[in-house]
Amino acid sequence: MMQPVIAGARTGGPEVDQTSVPGAQLCLDFYAGLASGVAVVTAPSDDGPVGTTVSTVTSLSADPPLLLVCLSHTSRTLAAITPGSAFAVHLLHAEQSGRARLFSTATPAERFAAETYEEVLGAPVLADTFAWSVCRTEEVRAYGDHCLVVGRVAALHTAGGRPLIWHDRAFHTLAEGGER
Repeated sequence: MMQPVIAGARTGGPEVDQTSVPGAQLCLDFYAGLASGVAVVTAPSDDGPVGTTVSTVTSLSADPPLLLVCLSHTSRTLAAITPGSAFAVHLLHAEQSGRARLFSTATPAERFAAETYEEVLGAPVLADTFAWSVCRTEEVRAYGDHCLVVGRVAALHTAGGRPLIWHDRAFHTLAEGGER
């Protein structure tokens, strides 16, 4: 089995204490280097629609169509997502950083007060997003301080445009004309 390269001279970094595990802050600093799209996840609840901003959404499978979303175990949105229930994933347009902030900081009632949305297959779907997908919950599994939510895609819509990106703890947009 190959041993990881640890020495600072070979990695361009400091010597590493091989007897300890990196702390949460070091991990968060590393994670800040991961660029990702910004999404709002919404779900119905007994108290009305709930939703939160996330930056960890990924395609899991095309056949069957599955999405993977990571939500904090303390999230009200996660509490509303139960096996078989509907939830929606909305990818935000480049100019929608205000919407992303709203869904990450405001109260649940404030998050939907100024929003236009309609129910699609039981999930609240926000108007004017880069794209959205309504999923049926396949599985929820806890890992650390978050839960992985696997959803089977039941409906979707893509409007196109440029997506909002989260990188280095800030919102960004893509430059025109990327490489292919």
